[in-house]
Parts: sequence; C-alpha cells; structure tokens
Amino acid sequence: QSKLPEGVSTELGPDATGVGWVYQYALVDKSGKNDLSDLRSFQDWYMRYYLQSVPGVAEVASIGGFQKQYQVNIDPNALLSYKIPLMKVADAVRANNNDTGGRLIEFSGAEYMIRGKGYIKDVADIEKIAVGRSMQGTPVLIKNIGKVAIGPDIRRGAADLNGEGDAVGGIVVIRHGENALNVINRVKAKLEEIKPSLPAGVEIVTAYDRSDLIHRAIETLKSQLFEEMLIVSLVIMLFLWHIPSAIVPIVTIPVSILLSFSLMYLFGIPINIMSLSGIAISIGVLVDGAIIEVENAYKKLELWKEGGEVGDPHEVRIQALKEVVPAVFFSLLVIAAAFLPVFTLLDQEGRLFKPLAFTKTFTMAIAAILALTLDPAIRLLFMRMHNFTFKPKWLAWSFNQVLVGTYYKEDKHPVSKVLFKLYGPVCRFVLDYPKATIIAALVLVMITIPVYMKLGSEFMPPLNEGSILYMPTTLPGISVTEARKLLQTQDKILKSIPEVESVFGKAGRAETATDPAPFSMMETTVVLKPESEWRKNKRWYSGLPEPLQKLFRPVWRDRITWEEIINEMDSKMKFPGVTNAWTMPIKARIDMLTTGVRTPIGIKIFGADLQEIEKLGTNIEMLLKDVQGTRSIYAERVTGGYFVDFDLKREKLARYGLSVKEAEDIIMTALGGETVTTVIAGRERYSVNVRYGRDYRDTLAKFRRTLVTTMSGENVPLEEIADIGIKTGPSMIRDENGMLAGYVYVDITGRDVGSYVDEAKKRVNEKLKLPAGYSLIWSGQYENMLRVKERLKVIIPLTLFVIFLLLYMNTKSTVKTLIVLAAVPFSLVGAVWFLYFLGYNVSIAVWVGMIALLGLDAETGVFMLLFLDLAYYDSVKRGKMKTYSDLEEAITHGAVKRIRPKTMTVMAILMGLIPIMWAMGAGADLMKRIAAPMIGGVVTSFILELLVYPPIYAIWKWNFEMDKGRQGKQIQHEQ
Repeated sequence: QSKLPEGVSTELGPDATGVGWVYQYALVDKSGKNDLSDLRSFQDWYMRYYLQSVPGVAEVASIGGFQKQYQVNIDPNALLSYKIPLMKVADAVRANNNDTGGRLIEFSGAEYMIRGKGYIKDVADIEKIAVGRSMQGTPVLIKNIGKVAIGPDIRRGAADLNGEGDAVGGIVVIRHGENALNVINRVKAKLEEIKPSLPAGVEIVTAYDRSDLIHRAIETLKSQLFEEMLIVSLVIMLFLWHIPSAIVPIVTIPVSILLSFSLMYLFGIPINIMSLSGIAISIGVLVDGAIIEVENAYKKLELWKEGGEVGDPHEVRIQALKEVVPAVFFSLLVIAAAFLPVFTLLDQEGRLFKPLAFTKTFTMAIAAILALTLDPAIRLLFMRMHNFTFKPKWLAWSFNQVLVGTYYKEDKHPVSKVLFKLYGPVCRFVLDYPKATIIAALVLVMITIPVYMKLGSEFMPPLNEGSILYMPTTLPGISVTEARKLLQTQDKILKSIPEVESVFGKAGRAETATDPAPFSMMETTVVLKPESEWRKNKRWYSGLPEPLQKLFRPVWRDRITWEEIINEMDSKMKFPGVTNAWTMPIKARIDMLTTGVRTPIGIKIFGADLQEIEKLGTNIEMLLKDVQGTRSIYAERVTGGYFVDFDLKREKLARYGLSVKEAEDIIMTALGGETVTTVIAGRERYSVNVRYGRDYRDTLAKFRRTLVTTMSGENVPLEEIADIGIKTGPSMIRDENGMLAGYVYVDITGRDVGSYVDEAKKRVNEKLKLPAGYSLIWSGQYENMLRVKERLKVIIPLTLFVIFLLLYMNTKSTVKTLIVLAAVPFSLVGAVWFLYFLGYNVSIAVWVGMIALLGLDAETGVFMLLFLDLAYYDSVKRGKMKTYSDLEEAITHGAVKRIRPKTMTVMAILMGLIPIMWAMGAGADLMKRIAAPMIGGVVTSFILELLVYPPIYAIWKWNFEMDKGRQGKQIQHEQ
C-alpha cells in the first residue's frame, strides 16, 4: 500500500469469477413514483445487503441508474470577486462534516455520553458552510459562490431492459465452488421475503436465471433416462421371449441407477447435465452382464429339459453361471476402467467431464458387482422350473407366466430362428474365404482414414443455453450518453424478434471486480422463449395430424433454428463502427476467464509498442475479413482513447511560486471535480463533489481561462502555466506475461474452428511480416482445442493400455487380448462415418464418446471370443476337433448358435443410446456428440466382429494350437 500513489487503495475481491453470474434482475417502477436515483439507492443500500446475506452469494453487483451525489457547482467569477481560492472551498466543505464524542459526564447518578453533531444532512447544510469573509466582514457561504444540488455521480456503467430506457439492476455472483441451483433457490426465496418491503410501485423483474437452464437440462436427461430404461427393457423382453429370464436384467437397471445416486451423494457429486449423462450412456451397457448370464442359463435349462430334466436345475444354473461370470465381470470392469483416464483431463474440460466419468464408472462398477451377486440370487430364489397348480387357475397362470415361463427350443424361438437364418450362411461363407474377409475389413478401415481427415474440429460443441449473449464492440472513447442511446436502440430491435422473451443490456461495467468492461464493450443477455413457441418452418409432414408430426420432429425439425435466429439478429444489428459477436452467457464467461477472449477465435499480438501492435491488428483484420466463415472480426484500437492533456510549464510554475501538485489540484478539482467528503444518511452514503459549474468547463477555451491562485494571491489562467490540447493514446493497456498485448476478436459461422484457423494462419503467414520482437498467438477455443489434443495423446494410449492389461488378466493370453482389441479399428469405421453423416466436428465431447466406445469394443469382443471358446473347447472335450471341418463346425456353432445374446447385448447398447439422438432439450447437443461415435462404432464393431472374428479365430487355432495337436500334442480344454 505504501508504494501506491496517494488516493489509491486496494481491497480483496470476491471469492468468485465472472462464471458465477447466475442471476440478474432489474428494479422496475411503472408507476413513476421513483426516479433512477431512488431505485439505485434502494439497490445499493438495501437490496444488495439483503441478497449478500444469502449463503453461497459472494456479492451482488449493482448496474445502471444514477448514484446520488451532492454537487457543489462553484462560480469562478464569485470566487474571484471574494478573492477566495478554490481549494479553500474544498477544505471548508471537508472540515464541516463531522461528528465527535466528548467521552462521558455524570449527572444525578446517571452517565451521559457527550456528542458533537456536525454531519451534513441535506443541501441546506452545505449551502450554510462558510468559506471566508467579505471585505465588510460578513461570512461568505457556499450559497454565495455557487449552487448546491443533488445530481448523478460519473457513470461507468449503464443498463437497459427491453429497449425501454435506463434501468437499475443487480447481478448475483455466487462463491466459487457453490452449487448454482441451490444458491439461486435461496436467492429467490429471499426476494420473496423482500417484496413486501419494496418502495411503492417497484417490482423485481428477472432478467437472467441460470436455474432455468439447469432445470431444462435435468428434465431432458430425466426423460431420456426413462425412455432408455423402457426401450432397453422391451428389447430384452423381445429377445428372450421369457418373462422370468427378462426380469433379472430389467431389475438390474433401476437398482444400478439408484445405487449410483447413492455414491454420487457420498462423493458430493451434484445432479447436472454431465453427471446424468454418465448414467444415460451406461443404461444399455449395464445390463449386458445380466443378459449374457441369463441367456446362458436359458440355453442350459433348455438342454436340461430336452435331456429329460436329469439333476437339480439350480446346479444347471450355477454351472451356466460359472462358464460366463469371469468374462462378464471383466468386460464390465473394462468398461468402468476405460473411463479412468478421463479423470486426468485438466482445466475446463476436466471440470466438465469428470462428473460424467464418475457416474459412468460408478454405474458400471455396480453393474459388475450385481452380475456376481444380485442377478444370480434373483434367478436362484424366485424362478421355478415347474408350473404352479393352486387355485384359482387365473392366479396360478399369472404366477407361471412371471416365475416359470415357457422355454423354447433354439430352432423354435421366434427371434433365434430369424437370426440363425440370416447369419448362418454368412458365417460359413467368411470361414470359406478367411483371408479375403480379413483383407476386405482392413480395406474398409483404410478408406475410413481420409473421411476422418475431412471431419472438422472444435474444442467444445455448442451447449444451447436457451439464452444468447450479444457482445458488440465500438471504437474506444464512446461517451456514456452515446453508449446509452446505442444500447437502447439495440435492445429495442432485439426485443422485436418473435422468439425473444426479454432483453437486458449492459454498457460499461457493473460495480464488481469480476467485470472490467469499458463502455466500448457492451453485453446484452437475450432470453429466448421455449422452442415450442418459436416460428414454424414448413416441412413435408406439416399437414399431418399433430401426433404424427411429433414422431418426425426429432429428425426433421419444423421450428426456426438457433443459428437462423442469430443470423436474423446479426442482420438487423448492423451499426456503423460496431462489430458484433454472438455467444452464450456461461460459455462467454468461461472463455473470457480461461483465455481472455470472448469470441471462438482470438489472435493475441505481443510486442513492445502499442501503436505497432494496433497497426498489426488492423492489418490482420483486413486480411481475414473475407475468409470463408468470418461473421465478424475486430482488432482492438489500443491507442484509440481521447485525452485532454495539460502539459505543465515548469519555468512558469517557478515564476509564480506554484508546485506541480498545486496546479494539478486545481485541474482535478475545478474541471474533474474532487470528492471531498461523504454525507451519511442512515446506512446510505453519498459523496460530496466540488467543482466549477458546467458552463465554466465545457470547452477547451474555458479550460484555458480557468484561474489558479498563486502564493501571492494573484490569479493566473491555466494556459499561462500549461499547454492544453487534445491527444489520443491508449484507453486501456494489456500486459500479458510481461509483454504489451493487443487482441483481434474473430466470430465465425458455418465453419469449424480448426479448418478456419488453418486457413487464416496460412493467409497471415503469407501476407503479414512481423517486426522483430513481435509475435502472434492464436487463442480462444482454438487454444483450448490444442491443449486437449496434446492431452489426448496421453489419454488415448493410456486407455488402451488399461484395457489391454485388464483383458490380459482375464484371458491370460496375449493373442486373445489382441483379437479382442481388433474390435477397436472396426468400431472406428462406424464412429467416423456416422460423425461424417451427421456433420459433427471432432471435439472433446466426441473424444469422450470414443473413449467410452473403447470399453464397449472390449466388452463385445470378449463376449464373441467367449462364445467361440466355449464351442471350441466343448468340441475338444467331446473329441470332435481333428480336422479343419471340425474347427469350422465348432466356430459356426459358437458364432451362429450364440448370435442371440450377442445381438441382444448390442441392441441393448444401441437402444440405450438412440433416444439421446432424438432429444431436443437443453444439453442434448452435447450428449449427441458423446453418443454418436458410440452408436456408429457399436454397429460396425458388431457387424465386423461377426464377419472377421470367426476367420481370425480359425486361422489362429488351426495354425498354432491345432498344429501342435497334429504333431502329437494333446489339445487341452479349459474347465
């Protein structure tokens, strides 16, 4: 503090960031009983403190309206006539505003506290302050040399609501790490408490409420969870065609989810988009273990019934369980472990995706445990092999359907018949041509590589927040009056768009350390109506009945799109000297916090001279404005501020006996106004400002004639001791990593970030020569994207290593592990093509989906290999493995006869993911990017595993294991 200039103080900022702006409101008085200064006073001294008392609130920042100020407007001619220096007036006001204490005095056995009361209470008190005496000896009062009035303090921020003019508002900023939804609910409860105490005619209007987004996102995921559970249950019922067997996997779903919620509670993980997403992408997978166990038991019991029901059916179930449990447990464990590397993500992406990783890991780990415990227990305790015969018959029939059911032979089972008929010939064909099949699969993988190279890239897919943040930028130096006019005009136009619910605009800064914006940077929060109220676009199905239209809307939307709304807004917001940028509230504040850039792409220019930095920035602006995809581009005019400079002449100062400080005190007080004291009115505090009246300081000529009193009492004009002129200079100085910096902001449309930057970089490198000592950094989302790419170079190999390790622990064979991992390139074929078909860019969300896909690949590969092994070693045990035909027969039996559980597991996964693709609510866009590669990958992995695994398995067994047997070594079978 001792090293700072006089009058400069420091204080700790709030335990918050700009991302904590969770709730904004405006104080509206349509009755006209309260002016803007009254509303601002109520906001500053009452509302702010009420809301700051809410647990979890870091601060409440005021914006807009007028801060009341007692203004002493001095007449310099009166000062001259009374021969009173201006600084004496300021000292007099300062000295006449104080209360004091005189300790205690005792009267008649009681204590009395002594008080000297001299606080200024109103304008009249200021007017009665004496500043000197006239030549006749009468006191000269403030009212004799000027006028005292209540007016507005200098404004560094303005607000507007719906284009209706100046408004007073508040911004609730939550503490770092607090739960936004809980804090907002507490704030709303406090606002309900405050309502009865509001001034007459005043109401609180919500301008932005983040809880709306949270609720909509959670509702979207809740509905998807319910749909997934229902569809997966129906798939299981359809494939098994046996109610008792279907009950086990169906029960597994809610039990796993409920236990996951319990772990979320214990670990303090809140319910949000990402935590629910982790459960959503797991629903189809968590029943896979139960499906394999149930299906294997179903098959064993079917054979047991065919064999005359010899032995205990419980033993048959237990034996069936032993065959598949190790593979089931490890496959589910692999899916859970495959997500562990996601915990190594850092920064923004780490905070976003770790809740998803937690809940997916919880769900899959619980499913693995249930596959060993609850699932077998349900089957053993509640399922019978013989029908009930009690009365009434209808009740016995009901119990028989649920607890006994009917076991169909494989060739009579309605689903199995179809699958056998389709897959049997295909399996035999690929076994007849193994090498050609494998080569064809490899060719398919190879032709997918160019398609992947064509995919665009971005850091994060757009998360539709339901609100738009419009951030126009003007040239530096715009006045508060012009900024207010522009803000109101913009807000009125935005409010006229049919999809807009409300508009709350801000120019300049709010009263918070989390908002350093100048007047040239405006922010307008545009809250949109629900999508169901947006304008309709005519589609081919528009003439159909409403129930049918609902079926087609998820695929062919019949409402105007988000991008179309922004394009319409952008076309209407074309103002000279204004550059537009369109984003969303949360996204923009995260971007500004992490990179300092509010647009998708930013270019940071570093160097030693601000003028050269500005020149480079404007050159880049000209180079990139016609690059395809550029919606707007703006280079900061870092030296575009306007200044009235008073260059003091030291020789003249010495001649008149003045110091620099004395001259600057006059400049500061007479022209700028000096805050000399504070009026205390209860809990309210208002500054008292002394300066010349506006008529004496509104032109440069009047500045020059401003009088300075010398030590001898002589008055000299300012122009005598200073050169006065208008100059330009930096209105704001950026310093980053010890270097001066300037930013170029680029907003893009219809193009991915990666390809745009590649083209823009090439153009800048070809046509712009940087001076020595100057450098460029491409920032914004692009900077985050590069960071994630580098991180993924570690995460993806680490994920594959974890999967390899777990698979090896299960198979005890390097060859088997590699065969299972062959599913990875097969799945990437579908993932890449599906992303290409949907027009999705590669982002961190897509990569998270890819990581999840790696675990699914391992699971499906393990199951396929398990069925092939069971068939192979069963043939070995029965002595029927001597020729290649025997091998083909065993593989065909393992692949074809077990196609039903394989298909069932894949269908359960797909049906658990597909509902995400037709979701339309908040958070759906992000979830679709995670689910899309999983859906495409599972489909091609399933198809290629059915086609390629049998020939690979046949080649391996015939050339390595059966070859040993043909040389006299006995083929060992696994127990």
